[in-house]
Amino acid sequence: MKIKDIYSFLNELSPFELQEKWDNSGLLVGNLEDEFKKVYVSIDLDEELIDTFEENSLVITHHPLIFSGLKRVNYDTYSTKCLKKLIKKDIALISMHTNIDKTHLNKYVVENILGFKIINQNEFISNVELNMSFDELVNHVSSKLGLKTLKAVKCHEKIKTVAIVTGAGMSLLDEVKADCFLTGDIKYHDAMEAKSRGVSLIDIRHYESEKHFNTLLSGLLEEYLKKNDLKAIISASKNPFDFFTE
Repeated sequence: MKIKDIYSFLNELSPFELQEKWDNSGLLVGNLEDEFKKVYVSIDLDEELIDTFEENSLVITHHPLIFSGLKRVNYDTYSTKCLKKLIKKDIALISMHTNIDKTHLNKYVVENILGFKIINQNEFISNVELNMSFDELVNHVSSKLGLKTLKAVKCHEKIKTVAIVTGAGMSLLDEVKADCFLTGDIKYHDAMEAKSRGVSLIDIRHYESEKHFNTLLSGLLEEYLKKNDLKAIISASKNPFDFFTE
């Protein structure tokens, strides 16, 4: 199969033109006329993961390996080290980031992983209605996302409305109209701002909230690839963070 064939399918599934201006989704390594033998799916890449890939393959990631323009390729940074391995093994790379966030991923995590029903959805924010105590919500989220440790800002004992953005969504705080906001990568000053506005926060972390890209995309690709005697191989990159408890 040629890359242009699966690229066209992915573009119909979640148009690349929907990506944010600062994003870099699309075909990042390889040529549309190139052919590939296997398909791998992963939230990210790391060097150890690329070592497991067969030559002449295609990998589809959520996060782009390259965000801004590269002025030099000296193989001394995360992205260039990975690029070297990809090119040497003739492995193409397609990334689906903010486009699939908008069309599929956020909804998938909210409904299929957290088990909530969306009542309203804008580009990135899923809104749900609940009747839980804050502590019950924390326990539910921890269980569903497999979070052994969790940080939160508690402004309300009772939670009736929740806004959810997978990945890093604190830049969208101005658009949040809910008792509690669930997103990842929450910083200290983000917490101070939310608390002053009376918005509770639960940090669902970046990797843990978006790693479900793997199962989501594999499922969406299953029938298409089956027609071409292929199937997506889920290849989970490692979370760069370790978490310690006392």
